[in-house]
Amino acid sequence: MDVREVDARTWMAFLEGHPEAHLLQTASWGDLKAGFGWRAHRWLMTGHGKPQAGLQVLIRPLPLGFSILYVPKGPVGDWQRPEAFHTLLATLDRFARETSALWLRIEPDVLEGELQVDLAAFGFRPASPIQPRRTILVSLEGKEEAILQAMHPKTRYNIRLAERKGVTVREARPEELPLFYQLLQQTAARDRFAIHTLDYYRAAYERFVPHLARLWLAFYAEEPIAALMAFAWGERAWYFYGASGDRHREKMPAYALQWAAIRWAKARGCRWYDLWGIPDEDPEVLEAQFTTRQDGLWGVYRFKRGFGGRVVRWVGAFDRVYFPHLYLLIRRLGLA
Repeated sequence: MDVREVDARTWMAFLEGHPEAHLLQTASWGDLKAGFGWRAHRWLMTGHGKPQAGLQVLIRPLPLGFSILYVPKGPVGDWQRPEAFHTLLATLDRFARETSALWLRIEPDVLEGELQVDLAAFGFRPASPIQPRRTILVSLEGKEEAILQAMHPKTRYNIRLAERKGVTVREARPEELPLFYQLLQQTAARDRFAIHTLDYYRAAYERFVPHLARLWLAFYAEEPIAALMAFAWGERAWYFYGASGDRHREKMPAYALQWAAIRWAKARGCRWYDLWGIPDEDPEVLEAQFTTRQDGLWGVYRFKRGFGGRVVRWVGAFDRVYFPHLYLLIRRLGLA
């Protein structure tokens, strides 16, 4: 097997044959992160003259010439055979030496219990996940009415209530990105979470819309009251960014926006809609506590559970450490 570094076009040609791949492995995602402190490199492994597996790795330079490496939701393809993973890892180890990487973090797009390769045998240790460990996947199989019927009755009611109350939803124009960001700022202040800069969301819009993403705005009497940005690749769509103002929330614009995103994902052929992030608790705990818990993502779970789907958990993140003492120091400082 041979591994070579490839350009973005070659990488995307490989991903075209892998509709199961994650959006975070697309060249567009690598290009987005490249504008905000990271660089993207891509490698393909071939065998018998055909691409078999590959990965996109992000590198972030650190002071004193060090760096960190991160493979978000990858590798892609037939990488879990020990000999295949060993071949890919040899390339990453060589790249880590060249860039003085403190560690390599991989976060495979694999459900818990389905990881076939023994990462510990390759020197990896469990690490703090960067992407949500647990989520809800909504099936998009069947007709739209079947998708609605799989939802909680109250959620179906709220989707229809938004329309009856006069909420309208349409795709945002590029010049309306500041409206989205103003709503996002209100949401962040109300719910106490951090957001990116407007430049970040503008860069995401420019790189993904219209081919791999949409941004919708919800209006009441021509006033923007909520927004949602969803992304898609292959078989899946992801709800990444949502925002709502402090006015007219009782008119349920967030439900109308989710339904617009679900319909868009289904129309483009996706099989799953990923609601992207809920509390990392077992389903029994989630159902027992969602009516009383207010901390963390519990409010988000109360909203998302109504859209049906199944709760799943990913295998998480794993680190291969190259500078153990520095790694331990950074971990103790809570920086990794």
